Amino acid sequence: MEEPNEYLNQFIQHLKETIAFNESEEELIVSCLEIKYLKKKESVLEPGEVSNHMRYIAKGSMRVYHLDENTQEQTLQLGVENWWVNDLYSYLSERPSRMFIQAIESAVLVQISKSKLEILFVKVPQLSNFFRLKMQKAYVVLQERTMENLSLDSFEKYEKFRKDHRNLEQRFPQYIIASYLGMTPEFLSYLRKKHSS
Repeated sequence: MEEPNEYLNQFIQHLKETIAFNESEEELIVSCLEIKYLKKKESVLEPGEVSNHMRYIAKGSMRVYHLDENTQEQTLQLGVENWWVNDLYSYLSERPSRMFIQAIESAVLVQISKSKLEILFVKVPQLSNFFRLKMQKAYVVLQERTMENLSLDSFEKYEKFRKDHRNLEQRFPQYIIASYLGMTPEFLSYLRKKHSS
């Protein structure tokens, strides 16, 4: 197993791309972090649980999905290294989640509880700016995705996915990519063949 400090350092560098803080603030942030190791297919959140952590992916790949009324998996979010993964609705509303957050590959998360983050917002105010920017970006992405689902046909959605996320197609099984794009694996396979010919 890798050294936990490697992941803590990675997380701190990730923060420093957006905000600046001094050594004592860094120590305070690190003291509030938890590292969570997940096996392939293990979940960090399931329906009925309240999401009480912000989660940064230090290693591996994750997805957020729910089961529809026909128990079909609907993938809402994908994530790889240096991305964040969460059920923000549950986190912000403190209501039980309807989502699964699952490791697709074995994964390492750096997470911070909501209660500790609230304390840090007071002691390291620039951290609240970091998360404000993250929340804004998440909202914009959600809005874009909603509009794409309404306005683009299947092939256009697949093309845009390939263009925007070149490295994701190799990291996730076809059925998960298909679920994320709102199509069947068979139809995605047809689009891929059409694309390559």
